[in-house]
Amino acid sequence: MTYAVLFKPSARKALAKLPRSVQVRLIEAAEALAQNPRPPGVKKLQGDENLWRIRVGAYRIVYEIHDARLVVLVVRIGDRKDIYR
Repeated sequence: MTYAVLFKPSARKALAKLPRSVQVRLIEAAEALAQNPRPPGVKKLQGDENLWRIRVGAYRIVYEIHDARLVVLVVRIGDRKDIYR
């Protein structure tokens, strides 16, 4: 089962502001979520029933999983010190 990986405009904008080498790593990690939206190391965020996060070095990808529609929606991308604010 393959999921579609979609980015919110705000997540795409945050990604564009990062260095190119970081962008490549984050995009690869996000695309890997299409095969397995709950890989080892993923954490479910408290306070929201549908938010998950994955680590990519010092950066985090926060996303929602919509199993009924087979969609992974990337909500936020950013440095670990800023992402949860």
